[in-house]
Amino acid sequence: MTPLQRIQEQFTTEIIESHAFRGDETAIIRPGSLRAIAKFLKETPELDFNFLMDLTAVDYLFYAGGRVQKECRFEVVTHFFSLKHNHRLRVKVPIDEKEPEVDTLSDLWPSADWYEREVWDMFGIRFKGHPNLKRILMYEEFQGHALRKDYPVNKRQPLVGPQN
Repeated sequence: MTPLQRIQEQFTTEIIESHAFRGDETAIIRPGSLRAIAKFLKETPELDFNFLMDLTAVDYLFYAGGRVQKECRFEVVTHFFSLKHNHRLRVKVPIDEKEPEVDTLSDLWPSADWYEREVWDMFGIRFKGHPNLKRILMYEEFQGHALRKDYPVNKRQPLVGPQN
């Protein structure tokens, strides 16, 4: 049984959509189930996803040139890998623009700490329960979130000089 089949069996109502192609498995899940599914992926011995490879986000504001409408503007995308079993799984979580927030995974995988800070900094998506959610790439006074598709490219930012 593949990792995707295993979580489909365990979380039937929490999987919105899934697909697999040439060993590349993806599950799109309900936002409220991220923590439970991630914990299951890590703690189930036959899965043993002990490595969080990447966590990022996608902004679908102008998806396909504006011709295609996505239900949610953002997606948080997490790539998991099992060193023991040599399998991987991509988990996508649609995030609403009005309340861009999802649970943190930083206590399950410490490497998620910086990834989540980067997503917060660049996209403005909050991670509930994150111990230190602050900017990591931009300076604190920076206004907005630079990787949002509606961020004005010519926006002037406050100048920050030496602190006396």
